[in-house]
Amino acid sequence: GKVVYLDFWASWCTPCRQSFPWMNDLQASYGKEGLVVIAVNVDHDHGLAEDFLQDNSANFKVLFDPHGRIAGQFDFRDMPTTYLIGRDGKIRYVHNGFYLNREGEYLSHIQTLLNERSS
Repeated sequence: GKVVYLDFWASWCTPCRQSFPWMNDLQASYGKEGLVVIAVNVDHDHGLAEDFLQDNSANFKVLFDPHGRIAGQFDFRDMPTTYLIGRDGKIRYVHNGFYLNREGEYLSHIQTLLNERSS
């Protein structure tokens, strides 16, 4: 029954550094409306992910996927890639990369999903 913002990221990803503060804001602003932000790190070296998180705080759930078990269920090439999953559990939107000038589009997609009723 939640809307999930599922983000795949890596420590070497420059746009990911911009997306983390934005995802913190999303979780704070829309969490009570039913949004859950989950960021999945795909680094093989856990230490690199931890170093990234020291510099980029995450006020949302972070999972580590060094062997690609979660990532392997999705077909993506860009970092970061975000899947917006509706309350019905289906992927509704995919955002390849992270661009601050597309914030309005991202928010529109999130708001659309939050406004839908689960069936």
